[in-house]
Amino acid sequence: MSDKSIFRFAPSPNGALHLGHAYSALLNRRMADKAHGTMLLRLEDIDTTRCSAAYEMQMLQDLHWLGIEWSEPVRRQSAHFDDYRQALDRLQAMQLLYPAFMTRGDIRKFVAEREGAGIQWPRDPDGAPHYPGEERQFSTGQRQDLIGSGKPFAWRLDVDKACDMAENPLFWEELGRGPMGQTGRIKAEPSIWGDVILARMDVPTSYHLSVVVDDALQSVSDIVRGHDLFHATSMHRLLQSLLELPTPRYHHHRLLQDGFGRKLSKSDGDTSIRQLRARGLSADAVLALCESSQTI
Repeated sequence: MSDKSIFRFAPSPNGALHLGHAYSALLNRRMADKAHGTMLLRLEDIDTTRCSAAYEMQMLQDLHWLGIEWSEPVRRQSAHFDDYRQALDRLQAMQLLYPAFMTRGDIRKFVAEREGAGIQWPRDPDGAPHYPGEERQFSTGQRQDLIGSGKPFAWRLDVDKACDMAENPLFWEELGRGPMGQTGRIKAEPSIWGDVILARMDVPTSYHLSVVVDDALQSVSDIVRGHDLFHATSMHRLLQSLLELPTPRYHHHRLLQDGFGRKLSKSDGDTSIRQLRARGLSADAVLALCESSQTI
């Protein structure tokens, strides 16, 4: 990793930039300035169905209006699928991936049956049930037959096998605070996520895979992001270890919330930067609002 401090702001152009985004971008910009470092802008647009050029243009315009600057060029993930495929191929060569064929409906039915029988099925930090992973036991021939049949599938990480192969234990340096005040040296627990998806038939990557590859390729030294991604760091540390990628420093920050205590989302039109501009707020007023309040 370079001695120079490199930060990055990485929104997804699948909706309007809102006040929570502005807060995170502002923190990245100010921390980069304090460290005499660089701030990059990355557009995480692997979901080509939901992301659009119109949202991207609006995001860039809103950031410029706020006075938040970044170093060019902007990295668009959709232009770098080959980078992610190379990482995926490496994990496949390590025999850490398997094709998973169960649909969301299949998973719900499977888990409901187990829970109905009194079995407490594990769930990830977002509340989603762990994938059953029955395909882990399939032979190579069974997998090839299913793939050849055209049945849709996703590539999932065999997390138990991956944890056995990675550094043990895994840690990261937390310069901010997690949702429960966690700070300092944090032990990673990737198994809490179960067998995550790392790629699909039509898209050779996922959020978890693309983010660690990008951070390494861009020599990012400091990752500043919201509490909602604190637990994801455990999976990211696992992938960094497996792919022999450098470990950035992490700084997780509070989330701006609405009047009901919910984190802001792109569907909250009244908190979008575009809407706040239309209401007559100045850029300074919007930035002051970011800094002064946890609710709006």
